[in-house]
Amino acid sequence: MKRIQEAVNFINSFKFTKPLTGIVLGTGLGGLLDKCEIEICISYKDIPHFPISTIESNQGQIIFGKTANKPVVIMQGRFHYYEGYSGKEITFPIRVLKELGIKNLLISNASGALNSDYKKGDLVIVNDHINLLFDNPLRGKNIEEHGTRFPDMSEPYNKKLSNVLWACSKNINCNFHSGIYAAWQGPSLETRAEYRMLKILGADLVGMSTVPEVIVANHMNLPCAVVSVLTDECDPDNLNPVSIEEIISIAKKSEPLLTELFTKTISQL
Repeated sequence: MKRIQEAVNFINSFKFTKPLTGIVLGTGLGGLLDKCEIEICISYKDIPHFPISTIESNQGQIIFGKTANKPVVIMQGRFHYYEGYSGKEITFPIRVLKELGIKNLLISNASGALNSDYKKGDLVIVNDHINLLFDNPLRGKNIEEHGTRFPDMSEPYNKKLSNVLWACSKNINCNFHSGIYAAWQGPSLETRAEYRMLKILGADLVGMSTVPEVIVANHMNLPCAVVSVLTDECDPDNLNPVSIEEIISIAKKSEPLLTELFTKTISQL
């Protein structure tokens, strides 16, 4: 709690409009910043106790400003288990955002499509998840000020917030889906056998992030919703090699669609 408060106090030493919505931008999905009237940017490395992103494509900064004339705070760059961070370190920024006063959390990510009805470039509004990170950010001593020891996860993806996303998607020229996200530790991509296993488990898409943040948001009673950009098709019977450069390239092509969706959604919050 002390570390969180020290980070909050440092951030509050700057002048900005108190944010109502927090946004976490995934790999290759930074286009929302073009729609933001930026008030201030703070590098992660300057914030006490903040992790530092080791991913080259992540800028590693927190941005305050207005999108659709609504006050927001944007995380440009997130943290992953494969970088060597613990669940508590990965989710530390989410707890800081909550203490800064946000009322809603929107998360984006780049994911692989397991469902055969999904295609590269489609967007998925996540409705549930399977945690295969084999860790939980709530493991260890519980801080009652943050939330209950055993938080309910019957609706981890807030229905009301997700419905706003769906309503705002209607006039966007893109294929939208509702699906179950599987969190994979990485950094190695999945094998054919692992893709088959994930499909048997009921996953529609797979990625290497998001679930820790969603768990912690639920712990703090912070409504959250997630949109995934599909960057590759994970058909175990017709699997082609994929590189991170390709994933980022495809994510950037869908970036304007995600930006439009988030901008419209924020205007309704």
